[in-house]
Amino acid sequence: MTTIKDVAHHAEVSVATVSRVINRNGYVNEDTRKKVEAAVEELNYKPNSVARSLFKKQSKTIGIIVPDITNPYFPELVRGVEDYLIKKGFTTILCNSDEDPEKERLYLDVMKQKYVDGVIIVSNMAEREFIDECDIPMVALDRNVHQEMPAFVIDNRDGGRVATEHLFDVGCKRVAHIKGPDQVINSEERYEGYIEVVNGRDWFQDSFVVSGNFEQKQAAQVTKQLLNKHPEIDGIFAGNDAMAVGVLKAAESLNLKVPEDLAIIGFDGIDLTEMTSPELTTLSQPIYQMSRDAAKALITLIEGKTIKQKENLFPLQLLKRQSTKR
Repeated sequence: MTTIKDVAHHAEVSVATVSRVINRNGYVNEDTRKKVEAAVEELNYKPNSVARSLFKKQSKTIGIIVPDITNPYFPELVRGVEDYLIKKGFTTILCNSDEDPEKERLYLDVMKQKYVDGVIIVSNMAEREFIDECDIPMVALDRNVHQEMPAFVIDNRDGGRVATEHLFDVGCKRVAHIKGPDQVINSEERYEGYIEVVNGRDWFQDSFVVSGNFEQKQAAQVTKQLLNKHPEIDGIFAGNDAMAVGVLKAAESLNLKVPEDLAIIGFDGIDLTEMTSPELTTLSQPIYQMSRDAAKALITLIEGKTIKQKENLFPLQLLKRQSTKR
């Protein structure tokens, strides 16, 4: 492996001169700079990024903490971040937290030690006191984390209302809800939007709400149990698109026609919803734009600038597809 000493010997200059050229730090005359650059290219020298990060306390690396990489929503969210950062010369480290505060604390500790330049965090489980102590530029994506941290989010409660109202608009009489995890703020707010619409109706009961934990298989299982207990249900609002796919599978296993017997709407707008049969109606988030804007804000913080607007709210779009078209 070529070392910086090899480059210095080849260019007939000192190691310090090579370092100044590579790091663009300090004066080097034009002829010498060209000799060093030619030697770097000829020897295919790659600077030691670990050594540079220890020296500069910078790594040109961004950490991304997401709850569950197996949920297809989060890879789409990460894609926008990566696409923006790679153009700015940054690489990314992806961490899967499983909504576990201890894992998030561990990841943040490691990122501090590795001189990660900034963090994008998708969580509402992180301990605020610990974040205050981290002293790393951070932005929140998908969920609010800290009142002083810039956040890029949507109005989940309003989305829950819109989704539920759409099912009634297409003729549903009894609408149930497949809810996400209790501890996740997005799940709670979407549930609250549903409750605002159905609360007070004489048919509503608590058993019309079951937990699918934002997972496709669990949603399919609890939906079958729900529909066997309440065959009068003719509409289901699933708290995310992965669960909506599970609801669709449950309906198929029970020989229910969608949307004739059961109308289904999801939430998020992931690509998968266009590939099901029938295609799923969903409340679509501007996933790519949100994530790019979050990455852009993080670079702004890394550059030492301030961001005045803390909460950045993005619009939702109701995508009407086959699963609710009666």
